[in-house]
Amino acid sequence: MQPSFRSIILATGLLAITSAFAQTPSKPTITRVMATLTVNDGVARDQIQKIMPSEVRDTVQLYLDGRIEQWYARGDGKGVIFILDCKTADEAKALTDTLPLVKAKLVTFEYMPIGPLAPLRYLMGK
Repeated sequence: MQPSFRSIILATGLLAITSAFAQTPSKPTITRVMATLTVNDGVARDQIQKIMPSEVRDTVQLYLDGRIEQWYARGDGKGVIFILDCKTADEAKALTDTLPLVKAKLVTFEYMPIGPLAPLRYLMGK
């Protein structure tokens, strides 16, 4: 029994995908940093509210300066997420360390460098 043309194409495609994933992944291109703000444990809402006017002004200024590209409220209500125009977590930290809530030690940021989804390069025939 001879394999069908379709099964040969399928097998060839699977072989190509398997060999592509078997290679050592290339280092991802970092284009932005996602910064997730969390209110620290034990911080009362009124402590946050006292600083919010200056926090909002400084945050809007970072947006107007092109440093914050996107901003979101966390779905759990415990903070915000910024997509920052930074290439490293250290650069993002230096930027967020200027914010009043960070200076007052009421919030903490976590940083995650992000970039384009590298496996999409396979669609480009590389």
